[in-house]
Amino acid sequence: MPTMTAAQRREQARVEYDAFIRGCPTNQLLDRLSDKWVSLVVAALSTGPMRYSDLTRKIAGVSPKMLTQTVRALERDGILVRTVTPSVPVRVDYELTPLGHSLAVLLTAVKAWAETHIDEVHQARERYDTTD
Repeated sequence: MPTMTAAQRREQARVEYDAFIRGCPTNQLLDRLSDKWVSLVVAALSTGPMRYSDLTRKIAGVSPKMLTQTVRALERDGILVRTVTPSVPVRVDYELTPLGHSLAVLLTAVKAWAETHIDEVHQARERYDTTD
């Protein structure tokens, strides 16, 4: 079997969607989905539509700039929809799409796992940090 060049491997990854190859689109999508703000926004919206201000209250520590970038990226990827209702002031709601709901099942499970096992992780870190 002949050796493939990097360009050929990237092209093959585009066809086969091998996330272990850096140039593969699925690798780029995993990079987006592994962002903590993405996980928290999707988890927050898994219970239903929310306004921007509701998201800022629900997700402690997220800056307005980061929240805006995150919801725009998720909208672009088809994970959520943004609905603007003309009023004074303008009302903007965010809601998961069917694609977003399928992702929410996974991300809320990861969130629940983290909440359940954080004490074990802290203990492991302490053991690791105290060994020579």
